Amino acid sequence: MSQLKSRQRLPVARTNGGPRPIRVIIVENHQLVSESLGLLLDGQQDMVVVGKAGSVSEAAALPRQLDPDIVVMDFHLGDGTGRDAAIAMREAFPTVRFVFLSRDGGDNARLAAVEAGASAYVLKSSPASEVIAAIRKAAEGATLISPAMIARLVSRGADRVHMQESLSPREREVLQLLADGIATRQIARQLAISYSTVRTHMRSISAKLGTKSMVSAVVTARELELVN
Repeated sequence: MSQLKSRQRLPVARTNGGPRPIRVIIVENHQLVSESLGLLLDGQQDMVVVGKAGSVSEAAALPRQLDPDIVVMDFHLGDGTGRDAAIAMREAFPTVRFVFLSRDGGDNARLAAVEAGASAYVLKSSPASEVIAAIRKAAEGATLISPAMIARLVSRGADRVHMQESLSPREREVLQLLADGIATRQIARQLAISYSTVRTHMRSISAKLGTKSMVSAVVTARELELVN
């Protein structure tokens, strides 16, 4: 992947005496997406892209002089996550607002964005108009993630941590293999344990996840992102 270089712009003068445009930094590790998003935002009369980065380290090194209002942040970056980048960028830009733009619609990613102080979380499959609207609303100080959603994410995160900690390393291993579609006897052979031991682990997993069958246990594990 080619490195995305940050670029600086001086504040854009407005001859009509209007407010300065919304100054945006794009943190995106796919260059084509970054360039396309940059063209889209620069095409808005009230926005200007003042910097770009393609990784957590590049984002953390952006100069204070860029003075952004909004960071449009991808979640999955080559050397970390958008949460990592947002925390690092707070050092240079303490008042900036973050609009996360990601393909990942999972609760783990959304919760991490909330923990990083995201004003919005928008999926990359969303219309361009939704992305632009989210940036404008975030620049006005609005938070587009509802308190109910935040409460649900925090609760789900607590459930995930509790259940993950309740499972033994071997149980997590068995659960992942079951989620991969591996048959019980094959799991026994792969882990070099008896069939009855696998069945014992399965009963324990089901009890700890509060389900009545392993099918339900795997579904619950997927919903809580306990398995890949």
